[in-house]
Amino acid sequence: MTPVNHTGVSHTVFRLLGIPGLEDQHLWISIPFFISFVITLLANSLLIFIILTQHSLHAPMYLFLCMLAGADIVLSTCTVPQALAIFWFHAGEISLDRCIMQVFFLYSTFIFESGILVVMAFDRYIAICNPLRYTTILSPTLIGKIGVMIFLRSYGTVFPIIYLLKRLTFCKSNILPNTTCRHMVLAKISCDNIQVNIWYGLFVLISTLVLDVLLIFVSYMLIIHAVFRMPSQEAHHKAFNTCVSHVCVIILFYGPGIFSVITQRFGHHISLHIHVLLANVYNLAPTMLNPIIYGIRTKQIWDLVLRMMSPKQK
Repeated sequence: MTPVNHTGVSHTVFRLLGIPGLEDQHLWISIPFFISFVITLLANSLLIFIILTQHSLHAPMYLFLCMLAGADIVLSTCTVPQALAIFWFHAGEISLDRCIMQVFFLYSTFIFESGILVVMAFDRYIAICNPLRYTTILSPTLIGKIGVMIFLRSYGTVFPIIYLLKRLTFCKSNILPNTTCRHMVLAKISCDNIQVNIWYGLFVLISTLVLDVLLIFVSYMLIIHAVFRMPSQEAHHKAFNTCVSHVCVIILFYGPGIFSVITQRFGHHISLHIHVLLANVYNLAPTMLNPIIYGIRTKQIWDLVLRMMSPKQK
């Protein structure tokens, strides 16, 4: 489709192209999108239901996991329905306000998940180093305060992006080569100076995701130091085993994003549709696999799932 150009006119309606260059494959591409969305909703909803209804799972780790599952549902709902509408009905038209709100919820939810992963890392440190005081230190009141702080950080940090986008004049084009609205994709089609957008986007990245990765690294250095001071190999194995699920989720969450950033920075020869597909994998894979990883690796959750699937089992 030919971009629309009207010098001096700011577009208020945009068109998302989906996966540029693969329009004829959209129907096939929609299949894994739809399957992952269904699995994400069912698996995370089941995880939340089990944790909230089972008193034995009201420990700090499971409450943080419940927050992560809720964020996974929001993150998936922000992106996949829009992509499926494009793939199935060619419904890529989106208003500026709706586009900006999608950017806001997508980025803030992503930062919220990152914050939860940081807290879960220090949760594992406390569980290993102070097991007798674990529930005392991480009381329900403190967990609630931590949840509110992570929420305020994520939404407060991203909120200025709404103003930074609303101030721009979009007179270059109304075409967005993606399945969802993204901050810099939208900013780059404006006619104004976007240096503030670029620098603020960098500030958000460093003050949230980069900082979170560093804090997670520090927490695991402390965990490793504490584990090697334990007297027995059995204690080593048990301590490391409590961290396996969290480490897998961390790799799944940050890994595709780091790879995506590297390809965007240095992979100029890579086709646009590859970048868009990588960005979608970055959103889809963690939200779908997080509950599966924790469900399989956590014995208490897995036993309850099996019991629900086999009503006659006592």
